[in-house]
Amino acid sequence: MKNTVLTFQQNKKDGIKSSMLTAYDYSTAKLMDEAGVTAILVGDSLGNVMLGYEDTLSVTMEDMIHHGAAVARGAKNAMVVVDMPFMSYQTSVYDALVNAGRLMKEARANAVKIEGGEEVCPQIKAITDAGIPVMAHIGLTPQSINAFGGFKVQGRTEQRAVKLVKDALAVQEAGAFAVTLECVPSKLAAYITSILDIPTIGIGAGAECDGQVLVYQDLLGMFSDFTPKFVKKYADLGTIMRGAFEAYIEEINSGAFPEAKHGYEIADEIMEKVKASFE
Repeated sequence: MKNTVLTFQQNKKDGIKSSMLTAYDYSTAKLMDEAGVTAILVGDSLGNVMLGYEDTLSVTMEDMIHHGAAVARGAKNAMVVVDMPFMSYQTSVYDALVNAGRLMKEARANAVKIEGGEEVCPQIKAITDAGIPVMAHIGLTPQSINAFGGFKVQGRTEQRAVKLVKDALAVQEAGAFAVTLECVPSKLAAYITSILDIPTIGIGAGAECDGQVLVYQDLLGMFSDFTPKFVKKYADLGTIMRGAFEAYIEEINSGAFPEAKHGYEIADEIMEKVKASFE
């Protein structure tokens, strides 16, 4: 059965951890879906890992729709959450609602994700009032990377920790069905998780969150531009892929590939007739 917001809520109630991974294409989403992941996030992290940007700020609505639709076609059971990209919701409540609607209609998302706390609660409320589920995202919010001065852990001072707790309570009140906590100290994330009715999804926020999310290229060792501390590599596919590419190139150069078994046959008499027609 298709996972929904109720799946996340029931998992929190039953003490079952929800699993989430990013994906940006049909084939990868299909594999994750078959593995049984709770949800797939079409993250604006595609700007880094798919498009080669230094950050997520250049990602467009068209990018998110294109990749989101591909993932939705591969996810039969996993819930598909699509990021709202930079400046698709900050400008006004109206813009936020229109763009969230586009992600639901054109990308076939099951929910959208918005970065920010109290300051984006009017957008969260308007979108949820329109019947669109919203996953909030607080802590290290990559779209605000310039304001933060880099990729830094959030909430280590009393003032910033209190702000994160207030943000978490605010997005819950605004109607978010879950909240992602990114690069938040583990004890603070555990406290936030304990006081919220909605589930928390951690990324660099410790084991007490109600679920976890990772960028799949990080998990598989496919992205080496930088590796956050919170990443655990479950495979080193980057090395395996590079080796396979090198072997392919070498066999083309040596003539070892393709072999006869990789080709298709045609009757000799037909070839003779073809040749004769040009002689």
